Amino acid sequence: MDRKFWLLRGLRFVLFAALFLVVIGFVTQALWNWLMPSLFQLPAITLAQTYGLLLLSRILFGFKYGGRVGGWAGKRREWQQRMAGRMEHLSPEAREKFRQQMRTKCSMTWGQPAAPAETPVQPLA
Repeated sequence: MDRKFWLLRGLRFVLFAALFLVVIGFVTQALWNWLMPSLFQLPAITLAQTYGLLLLSRILFGFKYGGRVGGWAGKRREWQQRMAGRMEHLSPEAREKFRQQMRTKCSMTWGQPAAPAETPVQPLA
């Protein structure tokens, strides 16, 4: 009984995977043949060429499954945690000084450069 259950489950997985690949192929082919000839004067493609195009895109752009764990949101979160760890060790005065420096250096407004940092002028000797 247990073996039959797993055999049916595996067969169902193979069936749905094949169905998924066929649907993806037809959708990609339809989109290509609808858009590319009229937009870029490219030829229409066959189903075999569609699968080749899908495989080529996976090779060029990588085999990543699921969500992008290391995307920009994850990297931003890591950076925030790293900065929070560094800020913990600073005294309140040093923390406020760092924040002021960041505000003057990184506070770009649209179309206007950041306010220049106050630097003492060195007299020429």
